[in-house]
Amino acid sequence: MFTLTYVYRDSTAVLGPLATYAEPHCYDLCAEHSERLTAPMGWELVRLPVEEETEPSADDLEALADAVREAAKPAPGSPTEPVGQGTEVGRRGHLRVLRSD
Repeated sequence: MFTLTYVYRDSTAVLGPLATYAEPHCYDLCAEHSERLTAPMGWELVRLPVEEETEPSADDLEALADAVREAAKPAPGSPTEPVGQGTEVGRRGHLRVLRSD
């Protein structure tokens, strides 16, 4: 993945590594579209070097799984309700509104 940023003042398009936060005039592109990208006529296209993507390590995957498990734990003292329990009180398309019993 890559991020494309337009700098209108300088008539420049910059293609670089995937941005970590959203910003105006920034667009995320897949590898295929970033390779085919051209700048508007009269503009300069700057391609910043991007590190090769590497496969996540076992430690990375384990850390991610631990974070997901921790986030799924209910907060102390919060009411818990089993998923799928309740009485249907409304429906809109494929979505259902449930009321706790």
